[in-house]
Amino acid sequence: MAVAIRLKRLGTNKKPHSRIIVCESSRARDARIIDKIGFYNPTKNPPLVKVDKEKAEKWLKAGARPSETVRSIFKRQGIV
Repeated sequence: MAVAIRLKRLGTNKKPHSRIIVCESSRARDARIIDKIGFYNPTKNPPLVKVDKEKAEKWLKAGARPSETVRSIFKRQGIV
């Protein structure tokens, strides 16, 4: 089972926000999740980011692969 850390889209039209989640990589974007580790809102200025660093580091050590967007968010937060 390959595990991925990615964004799950929430919100309405023209007002998107996302959760940073852990799920199986073969599942769809909005499918069932394993763990919720954060929140990302790009519509705010500056973008609102809230990440549980302990959970993120735990999943990265366990072998979860972050998407490109999540990897850049983690770099800005000092996790990767």
